[in-house]
Amino acid sequence: MALRIILSFLLLVSAAGGAHADFTDGKLPDGTYRCEVYLLGLFLNLGDITIKGNLYNGPVTFGTAPQAYNYQMNPNGEISWLGPLGGYTSGGNSISMTQATLDDPSGPSFDIIMKQQDGAFTASTCTRR
Repeated sequence: MALRIILSFLLLVSAAGGAHADFTDGKLPDGTYRCEVYLLGLFLNLGDITIKGNLYNGPVTFGTAPQAYNYQMNPNGEISWLGPLGGYTSGGNSISMTQATLDDPSGPSFDIIMKQQDGAFTASTCTRR
């Protein structure tokens, strides 16, 4: 259990320290971002989040999300979701942190650190398709 917490913390620190791009406009580039988690040697698709301006919807695994919600991003690239975020915010789960990285303009992404109901942390990466 302690090893899991330490690894999660190291992942959180590396995600937060990797943002070097310019976030002054407070927005992610528009597009659909595929969210995946690496688990037991496999990448598992957690669904797609669509970003348009300062709105998002998803994550969606099949079909389309029924409603869009606002999000905010500070100059350090930390994102605050102002509405629900699928399984990330249901069933006792909550968002611990979301950090955007825009180092590669052709492939912007963000990392979501989720705190599970049991207190464990899980990290996933969402990359624009």
